[in-house]
Amino acid sequence: MFHAFLIKYGEIGIKGKNRYLFEDALVKQIRHALKKVEGEFNVRKEQGRIFVESEGLFDFEEVVEALQRVFGIVGICPVLKVNDEGFDQLSQEVIDYMARVYPDGEHTFKVNARRARKNYPKNSMELNADLGERILEAFPNMSVDVHHPEITLNVEIREKIYIYSKIIPGPGGMPVGTNGKAMLLLSGGIDSPVAGYMIAKRGVKIDAVYFHAPPYTSERAKQKVVDLARLVSKYSGPIVLHIVNFTDIQLYIYDKCPHDELTIIMRRYMMRIAEHIAKETGCLGLITGESIGQVASQTMQSLAATNEVCTLPVFRPVIGFDKQEIVDVSLKIDTYETSIQPYEDCCTIFVAKHPVTKPNIKVIKRSEEKLQEEIDEMVKKAIDTAETLWVE
Repeated sequence: MFHAFLIKYGEIGIKGKNRYLFEDALVKQIRHALKKVEGEFNVRKEQGRIFVESEGLFDFEEVVEALQRVFGIVGICPVLKVNDEGFDQLSQEVIDYMARVYPDGEHTFKVNARRARKNYPKNSMELNADLGERILEAFPNMSVDVHHPEITLNVEIREKIYIYSKIIPGPGGMPVGTNGKAMLLLSGGIDSPVAGYMIAKRGVKIDAVYFHAPPYTSERAKQKVVDLARLVSKYSGPIVLHIVNFTDIQLYIYDKCPHDELTIIMRRYMMRIAEHIAKETGCLGLITGESIGQVASQTMQSLAATNEVCTLPVFRPVIGFDKQEIVDVSLKIDTYETSIQPYEDCCTIFVAKHPVTKPNIKVIKRSEEKLQEEIDEMVKKAIDTAETLWVE
């Protein structure tokens, strides 16, 4: 029945003279999302509207599912597209549409016509009244309610005529790629994939870095992170995943530094390495899944200590969330079941029994001085030998 989808967007509509840039980015993201869907699709802009059309057969549910992962879309409207063969034929198409979509025939409705093609013989108000009259004649149990209708029947008069009444919610946000690129510190936990998803929703392109510590972390732990990156990429688009071997650095810190400071010092070196890779790859910030007070390394003092080594901004979108709120988002984006698989990451393997919760930056720096030049060589080696994967 449906030959096309009308795509509704939100914030893009207030972008003024730059609006076309955001529309073009949204069209690009829609095309990318539909590449994996069986069928041939034409995505185009027309007078402030974006249409997805297919001349052949396609799986309706599969297309809707793909579009619901494209940031920037607030509504997906399945559209009946018909030729202009006069008002009587249009009225019959509208009646057929209502009969198929609302077979019980007992609803309140209003007609919302939009005449984008000004040479059509009836104006919008006339279309509203005349189509409403035809619907009432065909469905005696229906009634008009212009203030709170159960059905709003939209009819758009363009080169073709588009009829729709249902709006399937989209994810909202901004099209990926319209707000620069940032580097996600991706672990195997619940929080960091959610953080990546939330920043991508604001139009930021995501790359990621994962710190691997073989043989203390297994290949299965590494694969778990790759799987998480793939799940996030369904929303963010392809992710370049940098896998850094962190074993030597962790063992050296473990050997040279007070054990209650291990977590903070290791975290500081992770941030240094992530920032180096971020700058090399054109990222404008770092993203972490930290939430205030959730663990020892996420107290205000600990966050200040890790921030101190960075010159790029650090974005923490779940900073004010409690654990259940983060879990709720992970369930929504389908990362939760992967995140809870029992494969440890390097942060949990080398955790201290009694980590410091209120680190003093001066004390931490004195401890780092014991690492001397050897740590710089290890960091350079870790960066130079990082594995890079393209994940989508």
